[in-house]
Amino acid sequence: MSSQSLKPRRTSTVAHDPLATPQVYYGESHSRRHPRARTYSANVDRSARNASLTEGVVAPGRRISHDEQSLQPRRFLVQVEETLKTLLSREDSDGNYQITIDDKGPKVLSLGTLASNAHNKFDVRGTYMLSNLLQELTLAKDYGRKTIVLDEARLNENPVNRLSRLIQFSFWDGLTRRIDGSNIAKVGVDPKDWTADPRPRIYIPPGAPEQYEYYTRIAREHPDMRLDVQWLKEPVDDELYVRDLNAAPGLLAIAMEKWIDPETGKEDLRGLPFVVPGGRFNELYGWDSYMESLGLLCNDRVDLVKSMVIHFCFCIKHYNKILNANRTYYLCRSQPPFLTDMALRVYERIKHEDGALEFLREAILAAIKEYHSVWMAAPRYDPETGLTRYRPTGKGVPPETEASHFEHVLEPYAKKHNMTFKEFVHAYNYREGVDEETLKELDEYFLHDRAVRESGHDTSYRLETVAADLACVDINALLYKYEVDIGRVIRNHFGDKLEVPEGFRVGDMKPGHVENSASWERRARERRKRVDHYLWDEKAGMYFDYNTKKKERTNYESATTFWPMWSGLATPRQAQTLVDKALPLFEVFGGLVSGTEKSRGKVGLDRPNRQWDYPFGWAPQQILAWVGLQRYGFDEEAQRLAYRWLYMVTKAFVDFNGVVVEKYDVTRQIDPHRVEAEYGNQGSDFKGVPREGFGWVNASYIYGMTLLSAHQRRALGALTKWDDYEKAMSNLGLN
Repeated sequence: MSSQSLKPRRTSTVAHDPLATPQVYYGESHSRRHPRARTYSANVDRSARNASLTEGVVAPGRRISHDEQSLQPRRFLVQVEETLKTLLSREDSDGNYQITIDDKGPKVLSLGTLASNAHNKFDVRGTYMLSNLLQELTLAKDYGRKTIVLDEARLNENPVNRLSRLIQFSFWDGLTRRIDGSNIAKVGVDPKDWTADPRPRIYIPPGAPEQYEYYTRIAREHPDMRLDVQWLKEPVDDELYVRDLNAAPGLLAIAMEKWIDPETGKEDLRGLPFVVPGGRFNELYGWDSYMESLGLLCNDRVDLVKSMVIHFCFCIKHYNKILNANRTYYLCRSQPPFLTDMALRVYERIKHEDGALEFLREAILAAIKEYHSVWMAAPRYDPETGLTRYRPTGKGVPPETEASHFEHVLEPYAKKHNMTFKEFVHAYNYREGVDEETLKELDEYFLHDRAVRESGHDTSYRLETVAADLACVDINALLYKYEVDIGRVIRNHFGDKLEVPEGFRVGDMKPGHVENSASWERRARERRKRVDHYLWDEKAGMYFDYNTKKKERTNYESATTFWPMWSGLATPRQAQTLVDKALPLFEVFGGLVSGTEKSRGKVGLDRPNRQWDYPFGWAPQQILAWVGLQRYGFDEEAQRLAYRWLYMVTKAFVDFNGVVVEKYDVTRQIDPHRVEAEYGNQGSDFKGVPREGFGWVNASYIYGMTLLSAHQRRALGALTKWDDYEKAMSNLGLN
């Protein structure tokens, strides 16, 4: 593998950029009118050297030369369809349209060089180069190319460079969405709509009449869409109203901007862009968006992050909260809150632009409203401890999963009531003909189920059947950050006086209500005291959730114990204790594991593994730990954990056709992307070439690379394990 500069490139001022984006490399540069046209017509003999293993003996082809060495960068003249067919027949032994270390092919394919008009051949060897060849041929085919000139640099590119380049210039674009008339027919249809007549449907909040006018015009102009445009009724998050909306679920409108339509020359609306977690999603998600923002900002995509902050402000203003996602069945449910940090990171990048201070004002006002109306209000706020729980409202069976998802829970009750499964689900949802004991038991079950989903950690034995009763470490660490950030912004940017306008006032706030920094600083101090009292375990040296119903601290060891370091809630002494006592419990081959094996307990057929438990690791847990460790000066620990995670991601990328997935088994060295728990793994099901990766893993890769030294980045590009790297550095006396 080559050792090009680690800084990826999009375009170049030189005559030829071998690492240009596919759009440029296979699109623009292949135009016959383009000065660097790269499309050629050539009759290239097919050598027996590349014969399919299933074809048997073939007639000998024209005698060829082998071009093993060259002083110039090597370029190949490739017939796309023929080479693709040959490559797959020889190398893709399991037939999944990927070339991985699991395939049993010869791991070599000869390509003709451009300089010899494909007469001289060069062997492309090994899983990594061959899988890159498959990816490039797939892209060339997408652009309709029959014959291409292919730079060897695209095949033997340093894997760190390649993945960084793909994330920056391909994956982010593949995950970017808008919601407006241009695509509402597609994104408005919900794959989780189990009703008899799924159709594109969008709900407009009462405070956005311009969007109602816009979408009704779209529906009128395009009757073939069957677009159903509906007003939301107030209060928009009433749990019975939200339950009834399940009969006609739909998208919830999010922020739009005015623009001049180039086709008509008239002013119109269009959706602001946002980034989705994975390719199958079309909705704006809560904490996924924050994690993605960290990588997007590193890649200078401030525009996307700013848009997502504006979307969240819109959601809080009109739906009272940052939603789990913008679908009607999420109106009662939020996700872990990161708005203040997200907004401040954007502000730092745009503070010299017009409107930057107003952007920050809007975000802080939205955070204040969310803080008071969601996290510090019933039912989430626990008045006895003064702490907060994930405890969303809601009635009935959560509709975003098929009813059969809960079949093991509901079937016994259906039999008890002499009903079919479908009949019982309706009876329970509308509380018709179901006895009080059953209602109580199922209400309790689904209360906790919704809370698990609101936490973002769905699912884990840490939370199962108890989530709504837990004052969790994570949510209280995040709210401490809200309190500190809001107070600091009010003091430093708004003269210690921030008036709350209509639309953001909650509770007993009256016109002219003003927020100051002192009240927020008091809240932060009070939360720290309560967290220390209820959540901090001095003997264990870590934070634990507190069960507000049983009035006792749990003993489940979770990687969320490091979140107080991210938010600054931990004292320096507590941070040192966490590093000394807690970190060794969670650090494994691929970084941090979500929870310890001891806390998870035994798993088997009757007690299957949960995806947020041991042995799985997730990008958010890694990122928050890295930032927290750096905050308290533990730079070496942050680098080590980042290196472990990045090595694991890079190695899977190299060995498995460029795969980047939602989560990993951080204890596995060979195929960590293979996760069978619960919902499987998002991001691995592609043909030929990965196109999106997965949002927060993309971000963790880009952000994590900023933590490493140049020497560590080189070692990572050479696929050096952390333990080997550490040993080599020690032998050189460089530790």
